[in-house]
Amino acid sequence: MVTGTTDFEERIVELLDELGLSGDSPESIWILISILTLIVGVTIGVLVIVWLERKISAGIQQRIGPEYAGPLGIIQALADGIKPLLKEDIIPARGDAWLFNIGPAMVVIPVFISYLVIPFGQHIILADPSIGAFFWIAISSIAPLGLLMAGYGSNNKYSFLGGLRAAAQSISYEIPLALCISSISLLSDSLSTVDIVEAQSKYGISGWNPWRQPIGFIAFFISSLAECERLPFDPPEAEEELVAGYQTEYSGIKFGLFYVGSYPNLLVSSLFVTVLYLGGWDLSIPFFPDPGQITWNPSNGISEVFNTIIGITTTLAKSYSFLFVSITTRWTLPRVRIDQLLDLGWKFLLPIALGNLLLTASFQLPLLE
Repeated sequence: MVTGTTDFEERIVELLDELGLSGDSPESIWILISILTLIVGVTIGVLVIVWLERKISAGIQQRIGPEYAGPLGIIQALADGIKPLLKEDIIPARGDAWLFNIGPAMVVIPVFISYLVIPFGQHIILADPSIGAFFWIAISSIAPLGLLMAGYGSNNKYSFLGGLRAAAQSISYEIPLALCISSISLLSDSLSTVDIVEAQSKYGISGWNPWRQPIGFIAFFISSLAECERLPFDPPEAEEELVAGYQTEYSGIKFGLFYVGSYPNLLVSSLFVTVLYLGGWDLSIPFFPDPGQITWNPSNGISEVFNTIIGITTTLAKSYSFLFVSITTRWTLPRVRIDQLLDLGWKFLLPIALGNLLLTASFQLPLLE
């Protein structure tokens, strides 16, 4: 992971050189370590989300929730993740085995690739392309193809209908998402996720985009929930109508992969809400000193480490605050019908997001002259 602590990287490179490794090996090993660190961090974050969802839903329904597997039930999510590994993996006899097997992989891989362009801190990002925000939209559009392949390969009418619903839902809500991101890029004059956060941090909390883009923020919030197939937007896997949708014929680890793709997708959506609208790593709290402006003794690099920890903590705190709203929404609102879902996307969110983009462009044009 690219960080501002260059001294630490140089020490790692020197250590690898002393071990007799080639000049290209240290960089490759550093990239591999960064990717593995990100995967481990995302996995831990997903386990926390599962535990939080169970506890929050229990509180809403006046239940206790998990409490026996570890202190406060924190190991329950890990136990639920291990359980699918011990189940039998069954493939439908008349289904398309190739499509059936590759479907879950196509759902999980794009979600993890999306984390490459998320800045967890000022210098903590794996890749910073100039189109990082649209990169997320492009990569996330691959996952519905995996759901459609899984539904078709199952040779089950419920699975096939669930796959069709997932594809239709994704297409309907990707367009408002892209329009909202376009509005943010006009305000920030960049599609880079790092540049978007830095553009907001210039003016503190008053520069965050919800104040300048309230309509876009609401449209982005609704569209992100629909993209994650969270209640009230989960007709592709509606139990009452489609048994479990595209997951009906799956078992074992393949069934678990759909949930492995669902919760990281929810986490990446909340992180993008934080980056695009909530100032990212910027800790702009009134009457609270900015940690980036605190003077430290630069001899031992404590300042860089402290700022890195503060940046990551701030980003995650904002993301999990948004996750709390998403989880509460799931357990309080009823599911919408598929026709209502599509009407909301095409007849309501699309015109609103397009109008918001045109209004933003009209205000930005005089500034370019």
